[in-house]
Amino acid sequence: MTPRVLMGLAAALAVAAAPALDDEIAQWRQARAAALQAEGGWLTVAGLFWLHEGANAFGKDPANEIVLPDGPAQAGVFELRAGAVSVTMKAEGTHRELKPDSADVVKVGRLSLLPIRRGDRLGIRLKDPDSAARKAFHGLDYFPASEAYRVTARWVAEPREIPILNVLGQTESSQCPGYAAFRIGGTDVRLYPILESPDAQELFYIFRDQTSGRETYPAGRFLYSPLPKDGQVVLDFNKAVNPPCAFTDYATCPLPPPENRLPVRIEAGEKKYH
Repeated sequence: MTPRVLMGLAAALAVAAAPALDDEIAQWRQARAAALQAEGGWLTVAGLFWLHEGANAFGKDPANEIVLPDGPAQAGVFELRAGAVSVTMKAEGTHRELKPDSADVVKVGRLSLLPIRRGDRLGIRLKDPDSAARKAFHGLDYFPASEAYRVTARWVAEPREIPILNVLGQTESSQCPGYAAFRIGGTDVRLYPILESPDAQELFYIFRDQTSGRETYPAGRFLYSPLPKDGQVVLDFNKAVNPPCAFTDYATCPLPPPENRLPVRIEAGEKKYH
């Protein structure tokens, strides 16, 4: 084929790919909005209460240490003893241990109370399906979908631990299996993902770029990708999202490590949530 024919073929393929990308990203965006709005989604997170050693009473009465917007006046007591959390429910007369950051949930009226551990701190996260944030949700704003921001990067396996700071000021060491190297906006860059669990089936990137604080969330954004295959990893920045902290004051979001503060503009994915 002549160069002109090849260029025409490439252009035709690009035109054909655009509707497929638009459809895929439109479906992904619908699922993203649905997950945020779902009962138990991030828009329902309406409180975070750090526990102190001993008894922490909770209920609707203002005299409680943990004051709730629904349920009985005195619903029960969370107890923190030497790093272990348990709950006693007053009405039922039941007592049980709770495992932080698990499926354990305490139901009070319409509310869900979930124990979490952040470093050496233990707390109770409140989820309310009638939260103001959920009621006020008005949709998400995005950059136009673009094939230019669906990048096939070279994967370099280089396992190590990297410190990840969160919004509480805590730093935790996270497993980083390597880095993705690619060229974007005329600049060679690297992104270092972490594994959210030892058996994670995807890579988690926390990054900041030159749109941060302008068009996008100031602290940075999140991106997930499939695991590397044949020395490559596909990064689709059309699916870059705001962290939960963009939607609630009661999240404990991780912040981008210095390695992931990019000197380029990533004009793809989710914009600021107003």
